[in-house]
Amino acid sequence: MRILHLSTRLIVGGSQENTVLSCVGSADHGHQVALAYGPIYGPEGSLLPRAHADGRLACFEVPNLVRHVSPLRDLRCFRQLTQLIRDWKPDVVHTHSSKAGILGRAAAWRLRVPAVVHTVHGLPFHRFQPSVVRRAYVLAERFAARRCHAIVSVADSMTRQALAEGIGTPAQYSTIRSGIETAPFLHAHQLRAGARDRLGIAERTTVLATLGRLAELKGHDDLITAVSPLLRARPREQLMLLWIGDGWWRKRLEQRLEREGIRDRVMLTGLVPPDQVPALLAASDVVVHPSWREGLPRAVVQALLCARPVIAADIDGASEVCKAGETGWLVPVGDPLRLRAAIEQVIADPTHAAQLAARGQAQVAGDYDGAVMVNRLLSLYREILERSPMHGLPVVR
Repeated sequence: MRILHLSTRLIVGGSQENTVLSCVGSADHGHQVALAYGPIYGPEGSLLPRAHADGRLACFEVPNLVRHVSPLRDLRCFRQLTQLIRDWKPDVVHTHSSKAGILGRAAAWRLRVPAVVHTVHGLPFHRFQPSVVRRAYVLAERFAARRCHAIVSVADSMTRQALAEGIGTPAQYSTIRSGIETAPFLHAHQLRAGARDRLGIAERTTVLATLGRLAELKGHDDLITAVSPLLRARPREQLMLLWIGDGWWRKRLEQRLEREGIRDRVMLTGLVPPDQVPALLAASDVVVHPSWREGLPRAVVQALLCARPVIAADIDGASEVCKAGETGWLVPVGDPLRLRAAIEQVIADPTHAAQLAARGQAQVAGDYDGAVMVNRLLSLYREILERSPMHGLPVVR
């Protein structure tokens, strides 16, 4: 098959890692794969070097594929995507993220691409938006859903929320968990001592870690409110916070840490390459994910693969991987007091926390393996192509 993936921003992030892994995995099966993306900029970093390093992926930057709404640039982007599809002649167009999903599906459908697929990594509308903005996104997603053969959800909650808004039909949806290269995480315990030594962390210190972009709706302010009293009540040798990642909110968050008087108790790694994440998670004792909005929280899956105890905000697909009382702790979104109580519970009973983490590791090791995801995606493509009257015909010009 000739498979073209479209992603709005190829930054270091969960949906982008999923996309690149899908590309590489499909190439491993002998398919011809291309990846198109918008301009990459900002403190979140870029996954383009990973795509280029594979050597088998055709990579195309689409200059007008930008995240913000811009009618003139969006029209130009539609034309650029249309031309790219005409030139590359894919059997499958697989879109990711909202902007690439809306414009990419419209272009592929117009050209009668035999298989048009979209993955919902996280819905573009949410309850924290102004109602008019939310409504506009819902209408756009309804439009795009009528221009694809299948919609992949990384979590069942994404399917339920989309169908509740009249987006697509139940027959279009299938859940395919967001895949991860699991081996580095499953063996990360071997890296713990070395990672803590490099970070200057004593073995007796309890490390609370959080992994993600420093950005809006990621819950970092809730985390600061929750942990500030705990950090002030204990010496650094007992408890500290490790923030893994970077983003536009870093300066603002650092200023908040200064005002709380805990800046010296928080270690910010800044942007780190994805291959360093397993060691950093292994260096931690508890992983906290207080995000207000997620599709499937990839950081939670990665933490459980490392057998780290997890506390997560109960939002979207979080409960499908962090199961309360079974594989971790769930707390209400935007509730720092409940978050603090959960942290204190984990610190007070590390044996119980380790048992839940081990159970979580066993549950996620199979379902979230990247090879499993790629096989399921390829099977979906084949199913669509087998029933498509357009398969084998030239792309419409």
